[in-house]
Amino acid sequence: MLGFDIEKMLFTIPAGEHDNKRIISVLKKHPEVQYVSFVGIDIGGHDTDEKIPVALFMSDIEDMLAQGVQTDGSSVSLPGIAELNNAKVTIVPDLSVNWYVDYNYRNMDTATGLPVGTLRIPSYLVHNDNYECGSRVILRDAIEYFKKTLRAELKAHPYAFKYIPEAKSVNDIEEILITSATELEFWVKTPDDKGDREQLFASQVLKEQYWKRTYGEVRTALEDTLKILDKYGFGVEMGHKEVGGVKAHMGTSGHYDHVMEQLEIDWKYADAIQAADNENQIKYVVRDIFTMHGLDVTFMAKPFPGVAGSGEHTHIGLSAKLKNGKLINLFSPKDMKKDFMSPVGFGALMGLLKNYEVVNPFVSATNDAFNRLKPGYEAPVCIVTSLGKSTTEPSRNRTVLAGLIRDAANSMATRFELRSPNVKSNTYLVLAASYMACMDGIKSVLKAGKTPEELEKSISKKCGKKDFYLEKDREYRSENNIFTDYTQAERDKLFGRAPATVWENLKAFDEHPEKLKVLKEGDVIDDLTLASYREQVLSQWKTELHDRIIPAHMNTIRSCKKIHDDSDPHSKLDKKNWEKIDALRREIGKNTDKHTCLLTEVKNALDKNDYKKASKLQIKTQEKVSTLLDMYEAYKKNIM
Repeated sequence: MLGFDIEKMLFTIPAGEHDNKRIISVLKKHPEVQYVSFVGIDIGGHDTDEKIPVALFMSDIEDMLAQGVQTDGSSVSLPGIAELNNAKVTIVPDLSVNWYVDYNYRNMDTATGLPVGTLRIPSYLVHNDNYECGSRVILRDAIEYFKKTLRAELKAHPYAFKYIPEAKSVNDIEEILITSATELEFWVKTPDDKGDREQLFASQVLKEQYWKRTYGEVRTALEDTLKILDKYGFGVEMGHKEVGGVKAHMGTSGHYDHVMEQLEIDWKYADAIQAADNENQIKYVVRDIFTMHGLDVTFMAKPFPGVAGSGEHTHIGLSAKLKNGKLINLFSPKDMKKDFMSPVGFGALMGLLKNYEVVNPFVSATNDAFNRLKPGYEAPVCIVTSLGKSTTEPSRNRTVLAGLIRDAANSMATRFELRSPNVKSNTYLVLAASYMACMDGIKSVLKAGKTPEELEKSISKKCGKKDFYLEKDREYRSENNIFTDYTQAERDKLFGRAPATVWENLKAFDEHPEKLKVLKEGDVIDDLTLASYREQVLSQWKTELHDRIIPAHMNTIRSCKKIHDDSDPHSKLDKKNWEKIDALRREIGKNTDKHTCLLTEVKNALDKNDYKKASKLQIKTQEKVSTLLDMYEAYKKNIM
């Protein structure tokens, strides 16, 4: 239970209430808020968090809000932009979004009896006073470009309004609204506990945890988290158990131990930038509250091999506010029972699918992301969509990359669910790249004057058939199970070969220059920004592989030890199994005067900047280590 009165706490200073006098008045009423932090998001998705005493902030509020605060460029990730010899970066506050108070629940203010709070102000990064950069800047510019371009395209191609409800022309639209939302999946566990992979897998297959009742500290932490998130105004819709996990046990202390559970929290959609800011704050609250209850939280995409990973399904929507006050969904058709979508909706989905090769480097940018993206349990690896078997039978195909979410009785529900992001994906860049890709499809569809009926045929075309926009030798729609109804060769042929490493993913920028142009429209992502992002992701991949993953593999190899007794007359099979295991251990991790092991080969390739070779060896090493673990597990189980 929370040991303080949350009704007395300040959680949000909403957009529209950021004039100086009002801010000072609110902060004076809440002395528990003792610090202010300007939150800039760099190209790698990391946020800044500096502590400015609230008294200093209030005394200098006019200059701080107008000019921001300066930081050393070496403290943020902007490679190629802010270097050691050119490191001036200013963090400039965004007055157009909600500001949130971040509370330290382990530090109580004695005067108020409340946790000490820090007002976190989402901000933009500016290098050398004139070059705006970082993830929030890219998303802001993408949104501005999208709205401006869509209005121009609708004006130039008014036929689209035949299929859009309520509006007759672009003149009826007062404002275009880009609506987005994410879902947070995460694992919680008691510190130092390690899950048994087979038990986790069995529980997953049997669906023993999915949407089941929570117990003990997990239940309390989840309920406290939902209560606090509601105070921020996030519009929490639900929290529940996900598919992963095993049942906890009651310990002698009266508390549950050996906790190992996967949870999910969902909340309402918002404007794209606000949605990304909301997610950022929500993750901090989740971690803080669960930690307060003695539980570790991990947002890794794949914390446990062979068990369900944590995705972050990202919802992409598009609406308009009409001059008569009505809200309409621009993806929805005029007749929900006749058509799946309007031309705008079809265009957006087709653009996302056609250009996904260059969107993917912003979605899956880490080794951890690719650990999750394997053919199998609900992890989307193929560029394909599902619309539904009919307009009255919505799709719930969880094997596709981007699914159409719709309700024939509610036109405002129409949106796309991009299933590939994970919790550590940079949502600012995922949304920016996705909407830029969507706009490319919208422009092509409207220019061609296509009807919903024609567009359904286009997106449903077979491999080898020409289309006005989509690629000839690809398919883009399937209502089947992508993992069980197609072989690997069929998936590669029909939907394109999926990248298996960060390096393979980044190569898409070079292999698809015509698609990369789509992201550069309107100077949303210029060459300097793109080069900075590539350098950041490449450096992270190389460093993590060299200095974390390879040592972790070595620890795994060393943990596979001989445990049978050679003198036991019944150990012949054990001896044979161990000899095979030991040979594989040495192949992966032991150098000799005649043999260079796989792990050393990977390191050597990285040291020589031979990333193509390192990427191939990384895949080979992962396969070998996985085989080793399976062999060793079988070997252990045969020991009496």
